Amino acid sequence: MGPDQHAQLDGFSLLLPFPYRVAVILIAGFWAWGFNLQYLLKKNIDVPALIRYPPRQSATQRPHYASAYHLATLLTIPFAISLVIFWIASHGSARRVESLDFIPQSYLVIFLVLLILPFNRLSRSGRARFLVTLRRICIGGLAEPQDGKFGDILLADVLTSYAKVLGDLVATFCMFFAADTSSTSKPNRKCGNDYVVPLIIATPSLIRLRQCLIEYIRVRRAGLKQGSKGGQHLANALKYASAFPVIILAALLRNYNPLEFYGYSEMSLSRLLYLCSFINSIYSFYWDVTKDWDLTLLSSARSSAHYPFGLRRHRHFEDRQYYLAISIDLLLRFSWASRFVPGLVWLTETEFGIFLLMASEVARRWMWIFLRVETESVRNSHGSAPDDILLGDFSGKLDAD
Repeated sequence: MGPDQHAQLDGFSLLLPFPYRVAVILIAGFWAWGFNLQYLLKKNIDVPALIRYPPRQSATQRPHYASAYHLATLLTIPFAISLVIFWIASHGSARRVESLDFIPQSYLVIFLVLLILPFNRLSRSGRARFLVTLRRICIGGLAEPQDGKFGDILLADVLTSYAKVLGDLVATFCMFFAADTSSTSKPNRKCGNDYVVPLIIATPSLIRLRQCLIEYIRVRRAGLKQGSKGGQHLANALKYASAFPVIILAALLRNYNPLEFYGYSEMSLSRLLYLCSFINSIYSFYWDVTKDWDLTLLSSARSSAHYPFGLRRHRHFEDRQYYLAISIDLLLRFSWASRFVPGLVWLTETEFGIFLLMASEVARRWMWIFLRVETESVRNSHGSAPDDILLGDFSGKLDAD
């Protein structure tokens, strides 16, 4: 590694090197899932039943959320030990931080081992179910409704929010095994090959795209007699497909060479990237509110005497929580636009800012899960939302085309 690389490490990277930043967000997901389960249970929503997870056989067994917390704790303890050892050994020295990259990288290996190996006392049943589901969705598979389709969709959607984190995970191992750098150096997200990390980032959206197409085919087969054509699932597939231009253009700009892009200036590609990002963000926000949460804010049924403005008839949460979730979802869906806000450019140009953006997307998905699971519970109890007017019109146009 060149001597100039030491100077590139800022204070945040010295305190929390690249591999540890990836680990923090991965671990946070398990704590967040435990809180999802606990809070939704408090609201009388049986998440395990919705995802077809085996129920507890006796009152003496700890609840599902306690098992999630147990696994999160098991992942956190070695992380804390590893981080303290690293701090003591590195003393904040840039040279030592880079030379001791095997310490944080070893923790990532421990993390993966704890998830994969079938230790009996380490939340074995939960990890086994997680791995089976992960293996199925990794090829874009989708269980039948009675076998846990909703759980497949939830996990696949979570992966889309972890896409950049997974890309960074791959980058840390690539940097660790590279001859001229270390995994605790300034992150090189082009490590190995210019397009390896973009392909990793695109994979979760590709998984959800294939799941939507599977649902479309199932609806077509089952609904021919009833006239159902499944346009809704094609519209959902289009939402995930809209992420690909954003990923491709971002990769092209990261590797921009005017000799290779004759006729396309860097400014032209940037403008196209912002346009595609806007389309993807506004489409995704609309889908979150109207379809995933069955709220009426973006439909003509937003005003009704039967429920507060923009919400729906059956609700488990306080009204203000829905409005807060909508506001946060809109803000974080457009977090990429912070580069245009004076004083917020650091969010996209510093490692601390990039870390915050990744963490905020995971937090947004954590919030999204509350309303998505609640919506599924309401649908099972009261049927699908009758106020989906905008999507009905859109689906009809898709089918007509």
